[in-house]
Amino acid sequence: MAEHLRKPDWLKIRLGGNDQFTKTKNIVESHCLHTICTSGKCPNMGECWSRGTATFMIGGEICTRSCRFCNTLTGKPLPLDLKEPENVAESIRLMGLKHAVITSVDRDDLSDLGAKHWVNTIRKIKEINPETTVEVLIPDFQGNLELVDMVVNAAPEIISHNMETVRRISPLVRSAAKYDVSLAVLSHIAKSGITTKTGIMVGLGESSEEVYELMDDVLKAGVSVLTIGQYLQPSRKNISVVEYITPEHFESYRLTALKKGFNKVESAPLVRSSYHAEKHI
Repeated sequence: MAEHLRKPDWLKIRLGGNDQFTKTKNIVESHCLHTICTSGKCPNMGECWSRGTATFMIGGEICTRSCRFCNTLTGKPLPLDLKEPENVAESIRLMGLKHAVITSVDRDDLSDLGAKHWVNTIRKIKEINPETTVEVLIPDFQGNLELVDMVVNAAPEIISHNMETVRRISPLVRSAAKYDVSLAVLSHIAKSGITTKTGIMVGLGESSEEVYELMDDVLKAGVSVLTIGQYLQPSRKNISVVEYITPEHFESYRLTALKKGFNKVESAPLVRSSYHAEKHI
């Protein structure tokens, strides 16, 4: 059974513990911030926090969706913290980040699905950290392109929206987002001229041919940066891993994606959407 698969040696995770890790942790906690690093049980938290980087998660810690691969809390969110944009921007200043990555929970409970909060956060980061480049990993805003344009007009340097998985598996693991809606959002972003990025997980039972088809789909949509990583089951309530993809297979995906025409590709077992994001500018 898939749930009894044993993790291979190449998925061993290095835990953080240096002074920079502690400093990053203290800055995040003292500003009452949420990160996808902790919420998503990211395997790279030790490495990234030890380098002084973190991916901030805005909109609170409770998501209105319940995707089967995700460990983020789901339910009825609390009201938005109006101080959050400034707290995020100030934390970025204290960390001295040259490149900041922001993501969010889905806020389908809000009339604007959280778009204005996104705009306020991006603008406050740029106001306090004018030399810092900004990358945002946004939800699909239910396919409402006017809301997507609000984020586009705030002028982050990179806008990312994850496809998460191949077309066939998408409805099995995503609670509300749809494959073609995500493609439309990515295409709309790319037409604005902003660098457009997406990420997927593998190991959910997809075939290599399905991954290649996804590459073609997002490349046609205008995506220039692609990340591919191993799906790891964060808890027993989440969908099980079907297969652990070998490092050699990940390298094959990377080379194929570059050959197809992507500008930047990160493909390895522990790669996540924001992994080494500073290299994508």
